[in-house]
Amino acid sequence: MDPQPTAADLVAEIAASPPGPAIGAFFDLDGTLVDGFTATAHASDRIRRRQARIGEVFGVIEASMRYRLGRMRFEHLLTRAAGYLRGESLAELDELGEKLFVERVAARVFPQMREVVQAHQRRGHTVVLSSSALTIHAEPVARYLEIPHVLCNHFEVDADGRLTGRIEKPIVWGAKKAVAVERFCAANDVALHRSYFYADGDEDVALMRLVGQPRPVNPRPRLADTAAEHGWPVLRLSGVAGRRRVSLRRLIGYD
Repeated sequence: MDPQPTAADLVAEIAASPPGPAIGAFFDLDGTLVDGFTATAHASDRIRRRQARIGEVFGVIEASMRYRLGRMRFEHLLTRAAGYLRGESLAELDELGEKLFVERVAARVFPQMREVVQAHQRRGHTVVLSSSALTIHAEPVARYLEIPHVLCNHFEVDADGRLTGRIEKPIVWGAKKAVAVERFCAANDVALHRSYFYADGDEDVALMRLVGQPRPVNPRPRLADTAAEHGWPVLRLSGVAGRRRVSLRRLIGYD
């Protein structure tokens, strides 16, 4: 395949691929299916409602900067962010997540990636959203795109369904995302060596190396370098028209 395919090229390739659920199509979320960072909708909503105190805002900024500088693990970053929601009702957050998706995120879904998802669905492939995002961000996108399987991070909740401030282990990210996908494939008779993976993050190199059909989308530097080294086809997408850029995706830093 052309090292710089268009979405139409990918759709045509998928249409000619073997059919059936033994082939998986795994999709990252932020920067891959959606233009930008889905969690910004929740962050901005908390700020607008004055639920986020100044200490929370600066705390997340500080943690994000430390993570980017390699001074904090992703697990600690995610847990710190979840800590600010301690005591919240998960059911209410799920409801809010769906509302914010409709109002602020649906328009940011890349139309080209929706076509790619649908192409895999037409072939009867096992389509999975695999992301380090949390359920309140990932699941509304999966429902919108009719993706039946979601591998992502989950809030830990107490007996009353309220957040404890922690994240369920293991944290889905990097090599652990690759392990989660391997386990999913083993449990669902999906052949990883015949499957596709679409993602943009440097941390997704681990899973890109395992699948038979790695497909970087708007890759960040390390993933772009690895793609060039291995000859992986790279899909470049422009931003969704009319989208107002929000810097928190790079600031907070997970996909």
